[in-house]
Amino acid sequence: MPRTRKSPARRKRHKKILKRAKGFRGGRRRLITTATDAVHKAYQHQYEDRRRRKRDFRKLWIQRINAAARAHGLPYAGFIHGLAKANVELERKILAELAVKERASFKTLVEIAKENLNGF
Repeated sequence: MPRTRKSPARRKRHKKILKRAKGFRGGRRRLITTATDAVHKAYQHQYEDRRRRKRDFRKLWIQRINAAARAHGLPYAGFIHGLAKANVELERKILAELAVKERASFKTLVEIAKENLNGF
């Protein structure tokens, strides 16, 4: 009988990769070489997308703030500049929530920003 070498360790390694490749299509799910490449590429995308998510949310918050501020007659840049002059230190995440859920308090913030702008 021929001697098997590395069999349990190799099988364990392969099973780990193939388990992570579940849901992939074709050979990317079944064949160890292509599955390994696919899993490594998936890890790269996963890493990049964790960083991209932060960018995407910031963009969303800025769009929401801009829409709400323009509804009250002030562009986004002017709104942020007015708040900075008034020493109102609120993060964009909070401002976006106020713009969506607490419209009255956001309106007071817009008025504060307008007061601190001269000729914007």
